[in-house]
Amino acid sequence: MTLTAAKSKSRRRRAFTKGDRLTLSLFVGVPAFLHIVWVWIPALLTVALSFTYWNGVQLSNIRWAGLANYDTIFTASPQFWSALRNNTYWLLWFSLIATPLGVLLAYQVDRRIRGHKIYESIYYIPVVLSMAVIGVIWRFMLGPTGLVQVLLGYPGIEDAIPIFGNYDINTYVILSIASWRHIGYIMLLYLAGLKSVDPSLREAAAIDGATEWQSFRKVVLPAMKPVNVIIIVITVIESLRAFDLVYILYGTSTGWPILGMLVFQNIYGQSASMLGAAYAVILLLLSITPIVFYLRTVFRDDV
Repeated sequence: MTLTAAKSKSRRRRAFTKGDRLTLSLFVGVPAFLHIVWVWIPALLTVALSFTYWNGVQLSNIRWAGLANYDTIFTASPQFWSALRNNTYWLLWFSLIATPLGVLLAYQVDRRIRGHKIYESIYYIPVVLSMAVIGVIWRFMLGPTGLVQVLLGYPGIEDAIPIFGNYDINTYVILSIASWRHIGYIMLLYLAGLKSVDPSLREAAAIDGATEWQSFRKVVLPAMKPVNVIIIVITVIESLRAFDLVYILYGTSTGWPILGMLVFQNIYGQSASMLGAAYAVILLLLSITPIVFYLRTVFRDDV
């Protein structure tokens, strides 16, 4: 009886001291407060302002607009549809080319093919760079008097090939530059996930006569479901929030419009208006979709 009472007492939750409550308040309350102030309040204000006319100067100039800004975007803004098309191209390119290449590279590195350390290092380097820095690097490489132009035999400014201004190839060039970093990012995520797969599963598949492809498709891929969901969400969000690379390369939405550029141009650019807030709300709704999908998957697995 005494032993049972001792066990019950040891399992009883320890009461929080004043110091414990202060520590919890600081570690939970401060980040939550900053998140609400710097993320949620601006987001809700942006949603509200998207239904108004305002030049962003005096609060007294705010006038109710209803759905006028959204009507302008959908019916009188051809740039919106061009930007949506380019973001869709970005998503399809990442989904069908860049992400599968990152997964394939991670799988090959995990198998320790010859030179795997070199491949891992080469594809890891761009991951530590921001897209803005990558844009500067490739603008220098591909621009007039750049290294690529010199190698192609066009060293002068007058003879340079307008790579970013050529609408027949600039889409492929921009997406290839973006993939340079994305492939390495996906490789790191998937490589970390592959380390957690039980090696005995692959060995059992090999004993049963499964090929490498069958082993990957029937054993590894299902075991990597949580990582697969995260990669899908990251791929969609990365495609929608693309901004810095295009801004560095063009500086305006006229060169290669995307939704992020339209948000920036209409809020901080030459034509400041609440159209930018409406663009931001549209982008927010598109970005929330994969997040909701991810959260539903996580919560369903936890139940």
